[in-house]
Amino acid sequence: MQGGSSGIVYGGLKYQARCIADVRADASSTTFLAGTLSLKEENEVHLIRLSPAESELVCDGVFYHPNEIWDLKSCPFDHRVFSTVYTSGEGFGASVWKIPELNGQSNSPQLEQLFELSGHTGKIRRVIWWPLGKHDKLISIDDRNIFLWNVDMSNKSAKVISQGSADMLPNLSGGAWDPHNHNSIASISDSSLHLWDLRSMEKSSAIEHAHIRDVDYNPKKQHVIATTEDDFGIRLWDLRMFKLPLKDLPGHSHWTWAIQHNPEYDELLLSAGTDSTVNLWLAKVSNNDSEPDSPSGSPNRQEEPLLNSYTDYEDSIYGIAWSSHDPSLFASLSYDGRVVLESVKPYLQRK
Repeated sequence: MQGGSSGIVYGGLKYQARCIADVRADASSTTFLAGTLSLKEENEVHLIRLSPAESELVCDGVFYHPNEIWDLKSCPFDHRVFSTVYTSGEGFGASVWKIPELNGQSNSPQLEQLFELSGHTGKIRRVIWWPLGKHDKLISIDDRNIFLWNVDMSNKSAKVISQGSADMLPNLSGGAWDPHNHNSIASISDSSLHLWDLRSMEKSSAIEHAHIRDVDYNPKKQHVIATTEDDFGIRLWDLRMFKLPLKDLPGHSHWTWAIQHNPEYDELLLSAGTDSTVNLWLAKVSNNDSEPDSPSGSPNRQEEPLLNSYTDYEDSIYGIAWSSHDPSLFASLSYDGRVVLESVKPYLQRK
């Protein structure tokens, strides 16, 4: 199904951008953080909130950020804390920041840098928070290593407690933390996906020979992940059996860049790509998760319904985020700095 957009637009970002995150810890409203990616101008982090009347996206604060923002994640247990990965001189850095008390100001005081995640020798790609509440650990990923940090917010400190090496894996690019098992993460690279045991920092099961751009765990179904791949679009996998995917979805007409499961409706998936489109999928997985949903044992691409394509964009879309406060809403961010909030309520009756 093709569709334009009837969504709510936020036009406050002045520069190019690719990072948007749901503020999960804000229990009172639908709130997002978005960060800019300007090479020449001072970059900004915008705190964006849906108005009580749900008629507009309002700016609750604009904060100066010293560098281009390549990754942004909100702390799941403190709505004023977030992490960024950014350019730093000739390389990349990562820090955890705290938003100052707003006191009714929209142009707010400077962000407080709680601590820097220093010690990486490679290019830092991602910072990952434990997704389901308060946890004293953080993960950072560079192109060669995975770091597990012990963080102390009150003392504004972070310490590396273990490190895993990718060995011969080329170019780690990201990953996701298993919401069902805080000792397990998935990492992605130019050619594979690997699962890691954080207790031993050893990698185990893998999806080989796949250029994976994003990965996301299903928060409602254990052992199920979704990946975006250059060759196969979107795939759903059972972590206990990587021989064949559970489902194949066609993805986008160009690179499928981002994938996210809905936090409440376990069969809803969002994907975004460099074809300037956001797709909403109803991705049903069979009750017998150990068997691919295909009579021949080969993936079936045709049976998965595309609920809607949101096409009212003029640039590539790198950022998507469901609202934890209202899981029927999601925000998307196109590279030209345009944020759009959409509702999927018309499609929930299809579930």
